[in-house]
Amino acid sequence: MSRALLRPRITALVLWLVFVASCLAVVARSHFTADLTAFLPKTPTAEQQLLVDQLKDGVVSRLILVGIEGGDAATRATLSKALGASLRQDKQFSAVANGESVGLERDRELLFAHRYALSPAVTPERFSEAGLHDAIAESIDLLASPAGLLLKSLLTRDPTGEIVQLLGQLDSGQRPPSSHGVWASRNGDRALLVVQTNAAGADTDAQETAITTLRQAFSAAQEQVGTATARDARVVMTGPGVFSVSSRATIKEEVARLSLISTGLIATLLLLIYRSLPALVLGLLPVASAALAGVAAVSLGFGLVHGITLGFGTTLIGEAVDYAIYLFVQSENRNQGNTADSSGADTGWVKAFWPTIRLGVLTSVCGFAALLFSGFPGLAQLGLYSIAGLLAAALITRYVLPYLLPRNFRIRDVTPLGLRLAGLIAFAPRLRWPLILLSVAALAVITQHHDRLWSRELGVLSPVAAADQQLDTELRADLGAPDVRYLVVVSASDSEAALQQAERVGRRLDALVEEGELAGYESPARYLPSTATQARRLASLPEADELRRRLAVAVADQPLRAERLAPFIADVEAARRQPPLALADLEGSSLALAVDSMLVRHQEAGQPDRVTALLPLKAPRSGPHANAVDVARIKAALAEEQTASPQAAILLVDMKGEMENLYASYLHEAILLSLAGVGVIVALLTATLRSARRVGQILAPLFGAVVTVTAGLLLAGQQLTILHLIGLLLIVAVGSNYALFFNQGALAPRTLASIFLANLTTVAGFGVLGLSSVPILIAIGATVGPGVVLALLFSAILAQRRPA
Repeated sequence: MSRALLRPRITALVLWLVFVASCLAVVARSHFTADLTAFLPKTPTAEQQLLVDQLKDGVVSRLILVGIEGGDAATRATLSKALGASLRQDKQFSAVANGESVGLERDRELLFAHRYALSPAVTPERFSEAGLHDAIAESIDLLASPAGLLLKSLLTRDPTGEIVQLLGQLDSGQRPPSSHGVWASRNGDRALLVVQTNAAGADTDAQETAITTLRQAFSAAQEQVGTATARDARVVMTGPGVFSVSSRATIKEEVARLSLISTGLIATLLLLIYRSLPALVLGLLPVASAALAGVAAVSLGFGLVHGITLGFGTTLIGEAVDYAIYLFVQSENRNQGNTADSSGADTGWVKAFWPTIRLGVLTSVCGFAALLFSGFPGLAQLGLYSIAGLLAAALITRYVLPYLLPRNFRIRDVTPLGLRLAGLIAFAPRLRWPLILLSVAALAVITQHHDRLWSRELGVLSPVAAADQQLDTELRADLGAPDVRYLVVVSASDSEAALQQAERVGRRLDALVEEGELAGYESPARYLPSTATQARRLASLPEADELRRRLAVAVADQPLRAERLAPFIADVEAARRQPPLALADLEGSSLALAVDSMLVRHQEAGQPDRVTALLPLKAPRSGPHANAVDVARIKAALAEEQTASPQAAILLVDMKGEMENLYASYLHEAILLSLAGVGVIVALLTATLRSARRVGQILAPLFGAVVTVTAGLLLAGQQLTILHLIGLLLIVAVGSNYALFFNQGALAPRTLASIFLANLTTVAGFGVLGLSSVPILIAIGATVGPGVVLALLFSAILAQRRPA
């Protein structure tokens, strides 16, 4: 081979290797995630920001709900106790609850030592002679009740029953039933645990480690028990972290499996066509390069790659391989045994076909470029991946692949196939009127279903299996997990101000509870009152001598002698001298966990610190608003408080509503961006072709394919999601190549064959998505697979029969 031929080959090979090595270096350091919060907006509203924070780092995102199934009740309880004991020793978990009293000593000590600062019942009136009389009389009456077991041992130190008041206030939530000393499901078939991780729910790696640790601890517990029934038991888990980890694993497996199947199908198809192993290998180079370029570009642009983006990337195999097919099949010089030019490239193919392919690539890039402007990082990732992948595949096909082809490179002559296709296409114009009628019928279907055209549920994007969602529902019902749909959010400059405002809002909510509008609510101030409130309560306590005098009067007619209450007087005097309880004092108790989950500090560079208090609302179980919250009534009460405290920032957030609004805005923006992309495509075609008629001829088959596929999905009972929209964009991207070729005029047989074969590989690439267990991948496959077939057929039917 002459030096003149060798130099461009070496240059092309070196450049390609440098490109691949650079992409591999970036991909090796890329972080992959399955966290759906990557698809949340980057500039959210205050309500959306709260939603994002809760999904990423809120206490609910850190919960793992655990069930132990199989065996008998006694064995499950033994395993629950052993598992709980093991996890409590592990620093990965901040709390482990299974109904045992283990670990509550610190809570009891705190509550008892600070009962006068924490109890809302402590007022000057309660410690008057009359107040003491009534409180002590009530405690004596309670001795005969189940609570008397606790009160009896504490009567001389706590005759006013403050600890009972506190426990009643803090333990008002629904608790699961107990069996053999641990929590059990309502039907008794599962032992239950609630585990909270120290790691944020969005930290998928840490969540995976915690889940692995939990499984290992359960296996160790089985070994420890050692019975046959213990070995028959199994552990099940749900929760945001569990879903995130399982989703990532599912997407990884699906991507690997589908990529393998797609590659196998396409390789087999190409081998049958080419009858040349070198051609097969060389034809896959643009595909591999496109995948690497897409992942590297997303990693560099966003810092992480979402699994959905990666899964979407497998679909590009079907389109990226088209360019090499066009090159191999359409290169007349090589397939006729002629030599290429002095550089080794087929200049005939470049002149005859590259402008059309380049325009097709630019059309696709314009369509996906609109997604780059999305305020939702996940959507922008899909756009960047597509643009980088398509550009890499096309440019490598044009500028690298021709120089890598051997001088005697030749593939099977597909002219006979092209001739047969030409014969069929000759009849295609007869189908124009049926096509027009089909498009009109499709538009009628879309119009008829316009009110339910788009799905408004963000959950449809979730890769979580239906069985896992059902398990989550069951465990939440068994554990009485809180409904955090409605939150009152109070923001202030520091913790003390936030707690004071939470207390004022709490008084408004107390009135609604009394009216039956709410079943209750949670508040961080319930576990850690503001310093001002604690000081006011402690100031209610009389000095020792005065308390002794009042007690003598208060118990004069009661069966409890004042002399026995010396421990009570000492405790009250000690409480008077105590400093207010601070957040740091709660460390090591479940109270700290409760406060941390509802009192959130926000620290952002360049912004003053803010503290947010979250007050989850509980809907009433009966009455006119059973199982629902009267939002208007709550907002009216909060508006009154806002007027009374104009410096406060009070917000009622409907988490489910915000999620629906978020997805609606997500979808609305994606539709607008897609329409903008179509506008740019029209402008590009107009500027290039300088003929409105030709632009219309190119867009008509694409429009027909899009509306027909949309109508088909609707008739099949499908509502469109954001992934269907991406699929429709792909129909335009892939189909534009067909429309552009057919718009050139009469096509040579080999050109027809190349378009047909490219369509086959594209359908094979997207068709395998139908085998996926991930709904979003199925959505893309069900949209693009039939869509590109229709785009090819419609392009042939509507093609103008001009001379080539």
